[in-house]
Amino acid sequence: MKRRGVIPVLLIRGILSFAVWAGAEASGQAAPQNAPPAGPTTAAPGATPAVKRPPQLKSKPEQDAYNAAAANTDPAGLEKAADDFATKFPDSEVRVLLYEQGMRLYQNANNADKTDAMGRKVLSLDSDNPEALVTVAEVVAERTRDSDIDKDQRYAEAMTMAKKATETVDTDISIPANTPQPQIDKYKGLLRSNAYSILGTIEFKKDNFAAAQEDLQKSIDVYPSEPDPVVVLRLALALDKQQKYPEALKVANRAVELTQDNTTVGTPARRERERLQQLTGAAPPATPAQTPPKN
Repeated sequence: MKRRGVIPVLLIRGILSFAVWAGAEASGQAAPQNAPPAGPTTAAPGATPAVKRPPQLKSKPEQDAYNAAAANTDPAGLEKAADDFATKFPDSEVRVLLYEQGMRLYQNANNADKTDAMGRKVLSLDSDNPEALVTVAEVVAERTRDSDIDKDQRYAEAMTMAKKATETVDTDISIPANTPQPQIDKYKGLLRSNAYSILGTIEFKKDNFAAAQEDLQKSIDVYPSEPDPVVVLRLALALDKQQKYPEALKVANRAVELTQDNTTVGTPARRERERLQQLTGAAPPATPAQTPPKN
């Protein structure tokens, strides 16, 4: 299953569920049990946060309005609620959280235009936000075609965003200071993996196959627990284009292992493996012997 381009909502919820609601804490109330995952927080007094300070709420009315807006699960509803909230609280730090949530909802709905628009709203408030940088770069890279007059400018914009994300991922993700380090590392690894896969994809489209190989390999290496079949297949193709056929075959075999036949990625992965087997003279993988049916 394709992973790149979508930061899993469950991963974000797992990371950010440790948040302490600043407004609720200040008012002496318990944090809402159904609070959205990207809630604003306050670090413990005297603690040194490992990452950027999360956005904070300043008042009870702001908290109530934020809770109501963030409760939207429909992307269009969330977008309108976020715009209304931003109009009512133009200086609120948590506007960015609502636009982030809208970006993810549109992304999960496969609405590329709206994903791009919401991601750019996030970047207008936080230009170093690594998740928004990766998300917008992903949309731009995947939607750019060779026939586009401005393809060079579009590729340059996407590459600039993806490269920046690999740098700001260490400093500009807003996660509570009490979040377990393994959760932080997993989130950072996924963001980096996505950023490098975007760079590799663009280099591949530009026929810079050696550079594509380097970036696609980095994408796999920084998040080895969940390799993206699309990235693995593209790496095999990049090696193939450089006539590194034995190495490409090893990677193609891995792409086949990660996919099922007759799927969007599985079918081309098997075609690529067969091609490389023919070029290298390698024997196809043995199929398990079948037991004759009993009479």
